[in-house]
Amino acid sequence: MTSRTDRPPAAGASSSTPPARPPLPRQPSPAGEPPAADAPSRPSMGRTALVLGAFVAVGPLTIDMYLPALPTIGAQLETTEAAVQLTLTGTLVGLALGQLVIGPLSDALGRRRPLMAGTALHVLASLLVLLAPNIAVLGALRVLQGVGTAAGAVIALAIVRDLYEGRAAATMLSRLFLVIGAAPVLAPTIGGEVLRFTSWRGIFLLLAVYGLLLLALGARSLRETLPPEDRRPLRLGATVQTYRGLLRDRTYLGLVLVAGLTMAALFSYVAGASFVYQDQFGLDQQQFGLLFGAGAVWLIGATQLNPLALRRFTPSQVLMAGTFVGLLAGAVLLVLATTGTGGLLGVALPLWLVLFSTGLALPNAPALALSRHGEAAGAAAALLGAVQFGVGALVSPLVGVLGNDARAMAAVILTALVLGTAVLLVVVRPWRLVADADPTAVVAH
Repeated sequence: MTSRTDRPPAAGASSSTPPARPPLPRQPSPAGEPPAADAPSRPSMGRTALVLGAFVAVGPLTIDMYLPALPTIGAQLETTEAAVQLTLTGTLVGLALGQLVIGPLSDALGRRRPLMAGTALHVLASLLVLLAPNIAVLGALRVLQGVGTAAGAVIALAIVRDLYEGRAAATMLSRLFLVIGAAPVLAPTIGGEVLRFTSWRGIFLLLAVYGLLLLALGARSLRETLPPEDRRPLRLGATVQTYRGLLRDRTYLGLVLVAGLTMAALFSYVAGASFVYQDQFGLDQQQFGLLFGAGAVWLIGATQLNPLALRRFTPSQVLMAGTFVGLLAGAVLLVLATTGTGGLLGVALPLWLVLFSTGLALPNAPALALSRHGEAAGAAAALLGAVQFGVGALVSPLVGVLGNDARAMAAVILTALVLGTAVLLVVVRPWRLVADADPTAVVAH
C-alpha cells in the first residue's frame, strides 16, 4: 500500500491535523514480514473470520430465509405479490439507514457495544414478527430487523479495517464474503426445509434463536479492536463533515458505487428468483430452495478463488475481471430469457456465472475503498454498506414492477452490471490504482 502521506487526507480533517495512530498493528500477509515481538496478541485470521462471519450471516439469513414462503405469505395475509416483495425492500432500507447511524457510533463508542445492541434489536424484531397481523406490520418489523442486522454488516468491515490492509484485507473480506455470498443462496434452501415442519412464522423464530446464540458468542469471543484514544467524537457536525469528506474522494465513491451496483444485481436475483422458479417454471418450495442453493457453489467457489488469485494479481485486476465476466454473463442471460432458449437451464446456467463473477468482484471493491480511509473506518464502512443495500432496495422492486418473470429479472441484473462497469471504467479507472501492486505492503505506518 502507499504510505500515509500518499493517501487522501482524513475525511473532514484539515491538513494540519496529525495523522491518527492506527488502532492496532495490521496483520501482515503470508508474503509480508512477521509482526514485531512486542505486538499485542490477537486472534488468528481464521478465528476472526469465523466470529465476524457468524455476525455477518444474520443479515443475509434475515433477508433470504423467508423467500420460499413469499407466495404463501401473500395468500395468508391477503395481499399482492408486489406488497410482499416490499417487505424485502423494507429490510434493505433498514440495513442501509441503520449502517449510516451505527458506523459513526462504532467510531465513537468502539465496535463491540454497537454490535451487541444491534443484534439484540434484531432478536426483538424477529420475535415480534410472530405476532404480525397484517402485511403493514410485517413490513415495519422487517425495517426494524434491517436496522438491527446493520450492526453486523458495518462493524465487521470496520473491524477488518482496524486490523488489516491491502491484500490481507482483501483476503479477509473474501472469507467474509464467503458468508455474505453463500448465505443469500443457501438461506432459501434452509427456509424451504423449515417450511416442511412449520409455517413461515417459524422461520423468524429460528432467526431469533440464532440472534440469541450470537449474543452469547459475542459476550465470550468478541474483543474490542478500537482503543479509546483512537475513537472519534460523536457529534452531528463531525459526522456530517466525515461523510462529506468521504463523498469528495472520487475513487472511494466510485468503488462504493461499483460494489453497490454489483450487489444490486445479486439482490435482483434474490428478489425475483422465487417467483421465476416457482411461478414461471413450476417448482415447489423445496425444489426452489435446492436450485437456489446450487448457485451457492459458484459464489463460494469464486470467493475462495479470490485469495489464490490475489497471490498473482492485484485486487483491482481481479475486480476488473469479475466485473467484465459478470457483464458478459448478464447479456447472455437476457438473450436466453427473452427468447426462451434452454428453458429452466437457460436461465439457471448464466445466473450461476453471474454469481461467480459477483464472488470475484464483491470482496475487492470494498477492500480497495476501505483502504483509503482507515482513520474513519466505521463511517467509511457504513457509507459503503448503505450504498450497497440502498441500491439493492431501490433496484430489487423493479423485478416485480416489470413482471416477476425471467426476462424482467435478467433485464434488471444486466442494467445494474452495465452501470457498474461504466462507473468502474469512467470514475474509478482501476488501471491507475497502483497502490495495491506491492504484495507485502499490508502494514500501515
